[in-house]
Amino acid sequence: MAPPADPFEITDEPAAAETPPARRAVAPAVYLDGLNEEQRHAVTHGDGPLLVLAGAGTGKTRVLTTRIAHLLLTGRSRTSQILAVTFTNKAAREMLDRVASVIGGAADGMWLGTFHAIGVRVLRRHAELIGLKSNFTILDTDDQVRLIKQLLQAEGIDDKKWPPRVLSGVIQRWKDRALTPDKVANEDAGEFANGKAGEIYRQYQARLAEVNAVDFGDLVMHCVSLWQKHPDVLAMYHSRFRHILVDEYQDTNVAQYLWLRLLAQGTPDVCCVGDDDQSIYGWRGAEVGNILRFEKDFPGATIVRLERNYRSTPHILAAASHLISHNEGRLGKTLWTELKQGERISLRGVWDGDEEARTIGEEIEALQRDKHLLSQIAILVRAGFQTREFEERFITLGLPYRVIGGPRFYERQEIRDVMAYCRVTVQHDDDLAFERIYNTPRRGLGESALRTLRMIQRSQKISLFEATRRALETDELKARPRKALGDLIKNFERWRAMLDGMNHVEVVESIIEESGYTDMLRLDRSPEAEGRIENLKELTNALQEFDSLPAFLEHVALIADNAEKAGADMVSVMTLHAAKGLEFDTVFLPGWEEGLFPNQRALDEKGLSGLEEERRLAYVGLTRARKRAYVSFAANRRIFNQWQAAIPSRFLRELPTGHLAESSDAGLYATYSAGHHGGMRDQATGFEYESLGVGGKRTRWRDETFDDRRAVEGDKPDLSIGQRIFHQKFGYGRIVAVDGNKLDIEFEKAGPKKVLDSFIEAA
Repeated sequence: MAPPADPFEITDEPAAAETPPARRAVAPAVYLDGLNEEQRHAVTHGDGPLLVLAGAGTGKTRVLTTRIAHLLLTGRSRTSQILAVTFTNKAAREMLDRVASVIGGAADGMWLGTFHAIGVRVLRRHAELIGLKSNFTILDTDDQVRLIKQLLQAEGIDDKKWPPRVLSGVIQRWKDRALTPDKVANEDAGEFANGKAGEIYRQYQARLAEVNAVDFGDLVMHCVSLWQKHPDVLAMYHSRFRHILVDEYQDTNVAQYLWLRLLAQGTPDVCCVGDDDQSIYGWRGAEVGNILRFEKDFPGATIVRLERNYRSTPHILAAASHLISHNEGRLGKTLWTELKQGERISLRGVWDGDEEARTIGEEIEALQRDKHLLSQIAILVRAGFQTREFEERFITLGLPYRVIGGPRFYERQEIRDVMAYCRVTVQHDDDLAFERIYNTPRRGLGESALRTLRMIQRSQKISLFEATRRALETDELKARPRKALGDLIKNFERWRAMLDGMNHVEVVESIIEESGYTDMLRLDRSPEAEGRIENLKELTNALQEFDSLPAFLEHVALIADNAEKAGADMVSVMTLHAAKGLEFDTVFLPGWEEGLFPNQRALDEKGLSGLEEERRLAYVGLTRARKRAYVSFAANRRIFNQWQAAIPSRFLRELPTGHLAESSDAGLYATYSAGHHGGMRDQATGFEYESLGVGGKRTRWRDETFDDRRAVEGDKPDLSIGQRIFHQKFGYGRIVAVDGNKLDIEFEKAGPKKVLDSFIEAA
């Protein structure tokens, strides 16, 4: 049988056409060499369901691919009788290559691919049974949104108040749960368009069928419906597959779970590989419960725990294992390794985000001087907005870096949009910036109005902004676009005037709100919307460091220029979610503070389950490190131009002191001594904690970094109302009121603040 042109193509030739795998000239014992006892047990497991609980760095991919090869080389299965499901095409290709290297030839005819890739092949073969033709089209996200917008307009629903992209996300979440329109309850329709989401979903599916199309959610959901409604079709696949293997089982959603359960009715040989402690994608539909109830779903199942880690040092593994042991929703395992002890985890408290970035930058420079490759260093953040301070610090230091899983901070869409507003405010003749935000957020301006403005621009050799002003004085534009453009021009002129008498940070805050950009993001219910709002808050933080808006715009332009000159050996900066599956010699984990990590939104929306997923995210972050892990938190964070006191993350006290570095910071995990907040000084003005310290000894912790910022207790300056003072964070100011050791101070730049007297000095 000739190999298919597409390595992931599912062929339908009968198994008899294949050469029995046992005839391949490969010594069976060779591929088992080097496996540890648990890995060998998983690979050679006989009949019956098998769950391989594979901890981080325990060699799960090797086990999965070697098991497939074992099934072929021992004659237990033919290639066409194996179904292996992964989550990414990259993983599928890697598995295919590894299997081929073990068996000594291509594994032709094996069904190996993602849920969606296999779903496509099934649906193309049985398309007529679900009301489609076999040459159906798969819509991308933009096509989905465009179709939904048409349906909303046909129903007379305002697509500005009820954005199509939001409804698209709602529909995809229903499909992740295998909910067809007839299964969506009225209460599930939510508040979108006054409860009309379910009806639009029904119309959306009908329209897809009319144009012979599906979206990605359909590729799994339609398979579930097909097999439920046509038992004869399901029986055909039952007779075909003798062995089913699923990778990353902890990341499956409800639809994928049902898809597997239906197929698994035809064979007892189901092998799922996953790690309940690394289930971190609940926000996109993953159900950790799928792996937790494996034994109930598949009675008599064998569970093999892969606990020997080949990646990280004992200190890192012990800390990660102790941390994750606080989760109740887990099957339980403890990682261990035969590697050398290595370095303890470094735990550091800093004053604010800027100091955190500076300290980490200096540490990276020291590692670089010791010949440490930058490509083996990663900074893993909980939220995307955290990357900004690191990016700017690395630019200053000349450290090349890459942002993985997303654009650099100043290249993000929402940042570029607001920057375009700022550029036009400062310089009305910036045509590129004006054209970018001409209809962003949407204000009813189409291509026709823009063509009119360009025609005026070219004929009179003026800027688009000036062309717009002149067009408003004529009848060239229709009433609706004339009003929208008139409001936009008035806003720009008003913002420009505000720059003369207001702080530039306040002006940009006004631009973000009054342009409608914040409202647009608030209406967006996608998982990314909250992060985009946080990025805009971080943008206003960055503005604080510059004297004027033009100076800031010039700075950003220089950053963009430097970014193009970065070399190949670069520090990796990414979110914790993007880091799953990766590993580095050295990992920095900044921002371990309550509200940031664990994320407050996750706690508010999901309660205990949200907290446990956040803890799994911390576990994933720690286990990315091979040799060194640095955890840090700040006493203060500047959020939307406001300094906010930060409380150390509860995860810090869940790190065992015996595996933390012997430093003044190591006892911070016990900030909540004996389960309470006692002994912690107000972080808005101080930075001092009572902790258990290394080895359980109760100590008063002070970060020596701040020793020069505080007056020693008992050595306070004489203070009086009207006196000019200096505060390290807020600068110069004058005392306006005294209440014991608390002072009300009017700072020259930071405005009115209440601080403790031990943190100021006479000016």
